[in-house]
Amino acid sequence: MPAKTSRARPAYKCSECGWTTAKWVGRCGECQAWGTVAEAAGAPRVVGLKSSSTGTAPVRPARRISEISRTQVGGRLSTGLKEFDRVLGGGLVAGQVMLLSGEPGAGKSTLLLTTANSVAASTGRPVLYVSGEESVEQIATRAHRIGATSEHLFLADTNDLAEAIGHLDALGDDVALVIVDSVQTMASGEVEGRAGGVSQVMEVAGTLTRLAKARGIAHCLVGQVTKESTVAGPRALEHVVDTTLALEGDKHTTLRLLRAVKNRYGAAEEIACFEQTDAGMVEVPDPSVLFRASREAPIPGTCITVTIEGRRPLITEMQALVSKTNAPNPRRGVSGLDSARVNMLVAVTDKNTGVRLWDQDVYAATVGGLRSNDPGSDLAVCLAIASAAWEFAVPLDVAAIGEVSLSGDIRRVTMLGQRIAEAARLGQRRILAPTGARDAVTREKVKAEIVEVSSLADAVRAVRRWAPGGS
Repeated sequence: MPAKTSRARPAYKCSECGWTTAKWVGRCGECQAWGTVAEAAGAPRVVGLKSSSTGTAPVRPARRISEISRTQVGGRLSTGLKEFDRVLGGGLVAGQVMLLSGEPGAGKSTLLLTTANSVAASTGRPVLYVSGEESVEQIATRAHRIGATSEHLFLADTNDLAEAIGHLDALGDDVALVIVDSVQTMASGEVEGRAGGVSQVMEVAGTLTRLAKARGIAHCLVGQVTKESTVAGPRALEHVVDTTLALEGDKHTTLRLLRAVKNRYGAAEEIACFEQTDAGMVEVPDPSVLFRASREAPIPGTCITVTIEGRRPLITEMQALVSKTNAPNPRRGVSGLDSARVNMLVAVTDKNTGVRLWDQDVYAATVGGLRSNDPGSDLAVCLAIASAAWEFAVPLDVAAIGEVSLSGDIRRVTMLGQRIAEAARLGQRRILAPTGARDAVTREKVKAEIVEVSSLADAVRAVRRWAPGGS
């Protein structure tokens, strides 16, 4: 007996994301777009037949993993930029799809143009840079300014996905890297909706991903961000790609941090440091020197610590300012640190050290525009606050590492041995650390005195003895 079919009642469908509803609404319940829901004829459905009961023959049958050799998987392709390779986990993987996001003006296009030129020059293979925001002449102007003039670098400007794929087809299968700037400006004629809409973004990303996997060509998609600093478009876009990169940096500084938010082929949260100059993005192989102030004599309200970004230890300086106020509610200002955590550290410092902060304005900040949420910097923040309140200076050769609990105890943090080794490498001769820190560096050649402290009160007493004129 043939299966019975019935025609579903007319439904309403969103032209942006395809969401359906039984009645008309002014706002899509999925993508929250206004005025995109319109009436659509209901699709016929089969009664009593499960769609999963049958299937089609696959184009490529499943293979045993033992049949796939390492040579078939392929090695990594170096970008020519050591810092970029660090974030990727060692270089580009064939067929890898990356999504790079960042604030407007952060330097996304400049960084990718520098990377494209480096890959083209080092491999001698074509690299295609497709822009939907600038013309070829505008891209070339910036390329000449930063020295991206490899003869293997090809530029194209289009907003049509099919035309972009046509540019790729014209270059053949030997292309090393494809860059699309940006995915929100591309549109496909196969689906409805405006460029940048949910349906268009997913179609463009999905098509380019399938193309990258089928041909084994690495792709990098630039993603615009919203005012909340999230990638514009559907969150599913981040699930489609293999690697999600974020370019961070204060617009008032030249430092840029490239962070791996997601990476299927390497460690997540790994970072690379660049400096934005007139000649383009310049690698900063030893960024610790950028995050500490250079002075000849110590001053109150400063303390050196070592934070961890990804797997890289970075030495930085924590600063604090304590000022008398007559206001009923003293201010707590924070720059580069988590405000809630700093407020907690202010209360812990007040409770455990005897310093009076209830009638004082307290400001805490990092140096060099670094943003840190690392609990390993807690002890340095507390010492900087106490130093500013009591006006004693922490010696320049002292570093403080450790997490401060609500009880005032100093707790161990991750990668303690690497932190201590980095502090000693950069000239810190006395290092305040939690109990058991010496055991973490038994295999490290650290030429520094490790002073173990169990509480914040002990740490403050130790620093006051070392301070110029202390007792």
